[in-house]
Amino acid sequence: MDVSRIRDEFPAPEFRPTQEQALADIRTAFEAGNEVVLVRAPTGSGKSLLARAVAGCAARGSQASATDPVGAYYTTPQVSQLDDVAADPLLEDLAIIRGKNNYDCILPGETDTPVDRAPCVREKGFDCQVKHRCPYFSDRAIAANRHTAAMTLAYFMQTAGSDVFGTRDIVVIDEAHGLGDWAEMYATVELGPRTVPDWESLQPGAIDDLEDAAAYARRLREACDRGLTQLRQEVELTPEAVARRDRLEELRGDLGWFVEDCENLGSPTTWVVDQPADAGGAVTIRPLNPERFLRHTVWDRGRRFALFSATILDGDAFCASVGLDPDRVALVDVPHTFPVENRPLYDVTRGKMTYDQRDETLPALARTLVRLMQHHPEQKGLVHCHSYDIQERLADHLTDFGVGTRVRRHDRDDRDAELGAWKRSDDPDVFLSVKMEEALDLRGEACRWQLLCKAPYPNTQDSRVAARLENDRWGWYYRTALRTIIQACGRIVRSPEDYGATYLGDTSLLDVFERARRTMPDWFRSQVDRMSRPDLPAFDPGAAAQERTGGHRDRRSSGERPDRVGRSGRSGSERAEDHPLSDVWGE
Repeated sequence: MDVSRIRDEFPAPEFRPTQEQALADIRTAFEAGNEVVLVRAPTGSGKSLLARAVAGCAARGSQASATDPVGAYYTTPQVSQLDDVAADPLLEDLAIIRGKNNYDCILPGETDTPVDRAPCVREKGFDCQVKHRCPYFSDRAIAANRHTAAMTLAYFMQTAGSDVFGTRDIVVIDEAHGLGDWAEMYATVELGPRTVPDWESLQPGAIDDLEDAAAYARRLREACDRGLTQLRQEVELTPEAVARRDRLEELRGDLGWFVEDCENLGSPTTWVVDQPADAGGAVTIRPLNPERFLRHTVWDRGRRFALFSATILDGDAFCASVGLDPDRVALVDVPHTFPVENRPLYDVTRGKMTYDQRDETLPALARTLVRLMQHHPEQKGLVHCHSYDIQERLADHLTDFGVGTRVRRHDRDDRDAELGAWKRSDDPDVFLSVKMEEALDLRGEACRWQLLCKAPYPNTQDSRVAARLENDRWGWYYRTALRTIIQACGRIVRSPEDYGATYLGDTSLLDVFERARRTMPDWFRSQVDRMSRPDLPAFDPGAAAQERTGGHRDRRSSGERPDRVGRSGRSGSERAEDHPLSDVWGE
């Protein structure tokens, strides 16, 4: 790594405020001998450009010995972030590679077939005469030989151990704050009808502990071996058989990782096992601390690392969560350049949105949302509903109030399509979203205000969360919620000249601010300290729903598409109202 080149490797013709100093600080951190540099860079700091400058410092073939790694990886958990990189002319020298299912076969009669279902994976010994022109293998070859290969974190992890994508000099990870969570997700073993072929004959009995889970995993692994042996004897496979083979190979890999870790008495990984009574025997096995998984899939893939995020709130805690030694990690803070008055927070809280108090709070919050629609009659608004249950109930209230003509929403199957339609529309509609706190760019008139309906606490019904809280890791609990809040607040103000208001509807959000204040970035603390209660108009649904040119309809109530969103929640017997955590239950 030649970090002295970092300024020259910056791809833009000029620097935004703070970028030049950020590059100097990153250079100093690496020159001090640190192997990992955490860069806390808020929205608008141009993280991708900074990341490209760091990647450009990676050793090149002419500068390294035959055994030294060269080149760089750029990776991000967010597909949309990779799409932004692909669309940025300043980053055109990054070679982007995606998973096979993102490419179509070019053989005659197969042009609607994704590459992961093409003849080359269906037929044994298939000799593709146009492999050199295959869009997937072409992109893969380019990325393998280009100085900087760009890919999603999922693809990066899946290619660990690959002969094509081996160790490189530098690994740059954008949006790195969720690295531990992503590692937990990828290391999680889901065993049920969706993942286990022949589930009917392979269902487990009662899984009472980790030993039972490991024994069941060994039995399933043997079944996978038998199934794969049979499939590999076939000369040609149908697309369905290819899908079965892929499921077996993926399942066998997951099971092998889990069994191997359980048999390693010195492993630092703690596993938790869930088998809900109503899940038909399905089992989920999750790691609490996936450091070993990250070692293989991430940390062994490079000599130096630059991790970028706006919300790495506690450097030492982050290092502990991803298996890094803080002594070899440096932290670089990039100041926020957006005027605090352009990104105000407003307190419109109406009570707690926990499961037990939601029935009382949600109608009042819906009335407040109507008043916000009145307050912003010509501007689009975004509502972070947190869950589909809240989204559905809020939509019902708004329809009952008569303002459904100005409301849009999505379900699990059409979130991208509905989001795109809302963004393209010129109408001042309100979009009821679920889990869109990250990787959403709503600059300018795309959205001028948003409402946070619920404090985004981790679900205490999740065994990993419960295990951490049993170990008194409440600091992690509140930091996780704060991180999501900060990410959400950054969706609508995207440049120093941009502006937008964020309204807080759940009193538990204020509790997060108090309990996690120590780990707040200074620039966000200034927003919290300026928070006030707005002067909203009196409740008048007619004013909120006044007709616009072109007209808009509540798609749900008009019957344009079926309502596929079902209610979710716990029965009264499951709520355990006297439990000490009952005030944070109810996702």
